[in-house]
Amino acid sequence: MTPIQSRRRLLRQLSGVGVLALASPWHQALAALIPTPEQTAGPFRPLRPLESDADLTMVKGAKAHADGQIIQVTGRVLDVDGKPIRGAAVELWQANARGRYNHPRDVNPEPLDPNFQGYARVLTDDDGRYRFKTVKPGAYPINPMNPNAVRTPHIHFDIAGKRTHLVTQMYFPGEKLNASDRIFSAMGENGATTIARLLPPTGDMASSEMHFGWDIVLA
Repeated sequence: MTPIQSRRRLLRQLSGVGVLALASPWHQALAALIPTPEQTAGPFRPLRPLESDADLTMVKGAKAHADGQIIQVTGRVLDVDGKPIRGAAVELWQANARGRYNHPRDVNPEPLDPNFQGYARVLTDDDGRYRFKTVKPGAYPINPMNPNAVRTPHIHFDIAGKRTHLVTQMYFPGEKLNASDRIFSAMGENGATTIARLLPPTGDMASSEMHFGWDIVLA
């Protein structure tokens, strides 16, 4: 097997984090970090979000929580040398649990969730860490004439550092639709870096919540 083939095989085995956990000195010298791929912002980016706190499962004044599987997404924003990026603005937006965006151009017949915020914005801490509480987004159709054209569950991210900016998407492990999703497939082997890792819940999480970890590497 050639060095190039070995590297491609390694990339296929990695998922959920942009940081490559490469053990050998040869691999470390080749590349310690892979930049998170740029992806489309999509047609449903929020126009004027009313709320931007990190908990998307509750809307101010609402008496109920958002429908769906509650998840928490945690991770770090890093540069290609592995250094944390402090004070990076991390924006997140997504469909609700039924695959519907709160956007006037979304014609998905699934209902809106009045208790789902759909958007959040935080700044990374001194260690480059961020954290969101949300619901797992649903898949949704992208072409009413083609029932097989469905976007896999994903979350949109917009990350702005002092000298870098990235718009990308995070995906979930084990989703069958990942393989047929055109946007995900277009990334090739680098798509593995956009799949989050399923992690054990932390002590401050409810037992019913799921925890996903995803590091973002800015080129």
